[in-house]
Amino acid sequence: MTARPTTGITGMRAFFIVWGGQLISVTGTTVTGFALQFWVFLETGSVTKLAMVTLAVALPATLLSPFAGALVDRWDRRLVMIGADMLAGAATVMIAVLHFSDALEIWHVYLLAGIGAVGNAFQSPAWLAALSTLVPKQHLARANGMTQLNDGISLVVGPLIAGALLALSGLGAILLLDIATFLVAVGALAAVRFPRVERVPGDERGPLLAEVRSGWRFLRERTGLLWLLWMYATINFVMAFTNVLLIPLILTIGNEGTAGTIFSIGGLGLVAGSVVVSIWEGSKRRVATIITGIVIVGLLLAVTGLRPQAVLVGAGVVLMLFTIPFVNTASQVLWQVKVPLGMQGRVFALRRTIAQMMSPIAILAAGPLADHVFEPLLASGGALAGSVGSVIGTGPGRGIALLIILSGVLTSLLGVAGWLHPRVRNLEAELPDMLPDDATVAKAAPAGAEA
Repeated sequence: MTARPTTGITGMRAFFIVWGGQLISVTGTTVTGFALQFWVFLETGSVTKLAMVTLAVALPATLLSPFAGALVDRWDRRLVMIGADMLAGAATVMIAVLHFSDALEIWHVYLLAGIGAVGNAFQSPAWLAALSTLVPKQHLARANGMTQLNDGISLVVGPLIAGALLALSGLGAILLLDIATFLVAVGALAAVRFPRVERVPGDERGPLLAEVRSGWRFLRERTGLLWLLWMYATINFVMAFTNVLLIPLILTIGNEGTAGTIFSIGGLGLVAGSVVVSIWEGSKRRVATIITGIVIVGLLLAVTGLRPQAVLVGAGVVLMLFTIPFVNTASQVLWQVKVPLGMQGRVFALRRTIAQMMSPIAILAAGPLADHVFEPLLASGGALAGSVGSVIGTGPGRGIALLIILSGVLTSLLGVAGWLHPRVRNLEAELPDMLPDDATVAKAAPAGAEA
């Protein structure tokens, strides 16, 4: 499988240009995300309503990704990313208009966050598939580490910028900043070209649903990859509780400044882990790296709920985020080398759908479980106050902490279960690499050409 050359900025130079634009855009999105989450929680005081923001972001990825991936394999992946950034930027513009008109309501945030997430459902598989054609095979781990570095940097500066701008200028300034960052990302994409990718032999273009099915057939015939995906799906279901509950947990210990500080320090862990992966390029035993990292992340997650102490939560978060780049990079490179270039859009999108399809259930359940089950259990005089409460404490936030501890322990156990499955453990030896060493090219397709 090769990518066909034409003219334009491509290869590693194109990667660095797009990577820089995405760094700025991701930072702007992170700032807005923190600001809107703080705004929703402080306006309502409800974990359930905060969870609805997370659900609005998760559902489009789950429902649309299979079709988005098939279209990514048909279209110029660069143009897909431009369109996705423009759609997400338009959603932010609408939030800004409503805010400056004093008309912004909670349901507006749900709706427009969902629209922005539609763009991400297209952008994520397009960018991950494009890496395989822009970056030489031997540097894929480094490139994937750098893409995660964007998340780390944005997590460091995002909460700080959000807190400062909320205090000094309000939500409006944050929204205007986010709009500007989308323009930077689109400009970076406009300056480069991505290589055209030839179709996999026998993979003729047909109805969209048929192409989705061809991606599923590829996975079904590779049992190790499919079982790995089911493990991801279960772990993501468990971890989705944490994505909803971590901010409320911190806010029961401190305030918005405490949350911003913890996430910023945690971002330093993500930056450090991403830098290490980018320099070292990670272990060649990718499945072992994935499983070991999952077990460690689960244990560290459990640590964050042990005591109502900001230092303990911060330590757990920073070490957990330091570990995640090793897991994500090993996983992404594994998929990039085992899936043909011409099918990566479909397969990566299906991978995302399967891995996240149960997360919305956890997101919906997290708020009611926290508000009506776990918090009363560990309230003063609650059913678990004299047993579990004697270890982790009682009062506001301790029920949330127990739910997080259980999520962490179960995550580690799921990692161990994955390693015990022989198709997962032996995946690298049993499946041949589909990405040749000379997969990248120096030239790229003209604007508008189909992938």
